[in-house]
Amino acid sequence: MSDMQKELIIVLDFGGQYNQLIARRVRECSVYAEVHPYTLSIDKIREMNPKGIIFTGGPNSVYGDEAILCSPEIFELGIPILGICYGSQLMAHMLGGRVETAPVSEYGHTEVKVDKRDDLLFHGVSKETIVWMSHTDYIAQVPAGFEITAHSEVCPVAAMSDPARKFYATQYHPEVVHSKEGQQMLRNFVYEVCGCQGDWKMDSFVKTTIEQLREKIGDGKVLCALSGGVDSSVAAVLLSRAVGKQLTCVFVDHGLLRKDEGDEVEAVFGPEGPYELNFIRVNAQQRYYEKLKGVTEPEEKRKIIGEEFIRVFEEEARKIGAVDFLVQGTIYPDVIESGLGKSAVIKSHHNVGGLPSVVDFKEIVEPLRLLFKDEVRNAGRELGIPEYLVARQPFPGPGLGIRIIGEVTEEKVRIVQEADAIYRKEIQKAGIDNSLGQYFAALSNMRSVGVMGDFRTYDYAVVLRAVNTSDFMTADAAQLPWDLLAKVTNRIVNEVKGVNRVLYDCTGKPPATIELE
Repeated sequence: MSDMQKELIIVLDFGGQYNQLIARRVRECSVYAEVHPYTLSIDKIREMNPKGIIFTGGPNSVYGDEAILCSPEIFELGIPILGICYGSQLMAHMLGGRVETAPVSEYGHTEVKVDKRDDLLFHGVSKETIVWMSHTDYIAQVPAGFEITAHSEVCPVAAMSDPARKFYATQYHPEVVHSKEGQQMLRNFVYEVCGCQGDWKMDSFVKTTIEQLREKIGDGKVLCALSGGVDSSVAAVLLSRAVGKQLTCVFVDHGLLRKDEGDEVEAVFGPEGPYELNFIRVNAQQRYYEKLKGVTEPEEKRKIIGEEFIRVFEEEARKIGAVDFLVQGTIYPDVIESGLGKSAVIKSHHNVGGLPSVVDFKEIVEPLRLLFKDEVRNAGRELGIPEYLVARQPFPGPGLGIRIIGEVTEEKVRIVQEADAIYRKEIQKAGIDNSLGQYFAALSNMRSVGVMGDFRTYDYAVVLRAVNTSDFMTADAAQLPWDLLAKVTNRIVNEVKGVNRVLYDCTGKPPATIELE
């Protein structure tokens, strides 16, 4: 394990929707955490030498035909374990307790009463606290050695522990923000139960990563995929610090960027910009429009964009000579959402699940692969990247290709670019741009009848999206002022040809994703 990872918490994924959020919450405690599939071998766990293990939730029943179980040896390693939801039931089931279908299912905000205030998991936690429940099974009988530490009105074992073996379990989800004191419980687990000191710091990540990149790349040539977004910008500066002129940054303008964004990226990273980078801009707009013609399925669009992305880089690599490494700005939520073990694939990302099987490089390097979005921003600040770049609005690799429902055409791209530019401008004028996690305009595939002057129209509906989020893994729809929405709507329908209706997306994540596709 590298110097920057002296302490490690392993999150074993049993198919839960909050697996990455658990790791994120542990990292907020300044303790490094990684998500791995539940099939991770005992030998590998021993080799990784974690300070603790967390079992995630999952959709199965521990006693059913579809049950997924871990190796019984995991309980003999002497490593502290915290089971969450399915993970708590798994612990009860495998250690001799009994799990059954609950007489009453629980879902949502639930009041839990703490029965043992001196339990390490509940230090500093109120006697009665609100948590987030989501279960149809429950622990009917705790295993030998365990005691019940919390209960709710209909769940007799909301939490249990075996302090002698350092096994702890919660039926609820402490990792979600709806569990009001959940972060305190996780902090108690990593510090008081696992004995962590908290050595996960961004300055050590930057220093160690630059050293690792130098060692890995040596005198090799490097090609960096630069989009101008936060992730690729931080990756580019990291590589520039590590290998200097061995790095060539290629910016692919696939015609799916926000209005005027191609020129803005070139102004920042090109020859006139503040960074000493070998910068190449490839105008590939028509090439992408041709590839996407007639394609409507979101995953297929993502994979086409991802594969074409790599092919353009292969071509550029040949022009500049042999290239050993391709650098991408992949971050941890991209990796998790693209599928991990048995967990559900939410969506493939253009620089993860969208990669073709054969590329013309020795290796793909992803220096930010283990970071969450806010950690990437902090790394950027540590590298001295200007705040206006570090705090830039997130933009997906597939660009407007996934903000246009259905087939992507040049005309649709124009519509969404114009609508999005108006929306962003009005958000900024209202002075609320820095308070929102992400906001953008997308184009639905719905056309409806309208009236403009004395004429009937049959045009598209634009969808506005704005969310509040701290980590981009969960999000709530922002409650924008009605007069602001009215102003944006009026401008879009009057100024953007082809639009006669504007909708606002009020859905959170989950159940939706932040992007529309």
